[in-house]
Amino acid sequence: MTNRRKYLYHLVNRSNRAFVISIGAFFVMCGLVFCFMNLQPFYFKGDLLIFALFFLSLNIKRWYYEVITESTFSGFHTIIVQSGLKLGFLLFIVSEIMLFFGFFWAFFHMALSPDMTLGLTWPPIAILVINPLDIPLFNTLLLLLSGFSLTWAHKALVNNMIKDVLDGMIITIWLGSFFLILQIMEYYESTYSFNDSVYGCTFYMLTGLHGMHVFVGVTLIYNCYKRYLCKHFTTKHHLGFLFAAWYWHFVDIVWILLFLVVYIWGGGIGLDIDSNVITESFF
Repeated sequence: MTNRRKYLYHLVNRSNRAFVISIGAFFVMCGLVFCFMNLQPFYFKGDLLIFALFFLSLNIKRWYYEVITESTFSGFHTIIVQSGLKLGFLLFIVSEIMLFFGFFWAFFHMALSPDMTLGLTWPPIAILVINPLDIPLFNTLLLLLSGFSLTWAHKALVNNMIKDVLDGMIITIWLGSFFLILQIMEYYESTYSFNDSVYGCTFYMLTGLHGMHVFVGVTLIYNCYKRYLCKHFTTKHHLGFLFAAWYWHFVDIVWILLFLVVYIWGGGIGLDIDSNVITESFF
């Protein structure tokens, strides 16, 4: 371990953590497929999903602690290593952008050319869309406010304003949690399900995938809050908090696009589609 400090780059120890986590992610997807498809006689489909989530969460937590040890206590994250980690995280965000791009593409493809099975209209016939000026608009305000509060916490961290850092992160955590609660209420009150045509499928895939990212973002910020209390961050070295802030701002931008495209434009307010003739009535 001490010989490695003479190198500018961090030569990581051998670990099977990535392989084990990939196995856990595979069984999570299997459990989700079994639950969605309602496969019989696979009687343990729910148990498989719960076990896989527990197994995956446990290994992610252990890997997270290993990275904290390398960064905070071992001092392996030099300036050059930090620049490489920043580039890697930016590439991760690019991969997330492409993931959402694929589902947005599917939504636009079906909205701009609805076939006869949808009644040649978008939203399809018998789909009572959610009012975008109700919960979706309030959730938009919540995420915008959370972006401001997290930026406030970041500026305070750079200027070593301890109370402001903690207050900013707590406000962001509460706003993100409230967003998730309202999202669940919206799903509960919705009149259509995942199986109601391609509209229901793309709607729940986009909003559900975003909700999962909000949950991950809230978890990251909460971990940063606990780490800051343990004095893991300094004004010069707070890479974990910086990555959480980048991730949260990415989530904010995706939600704004979701609100404009799915709820307003794709909900029939932005477009009136009849017999494949598109008339712009909102813009």
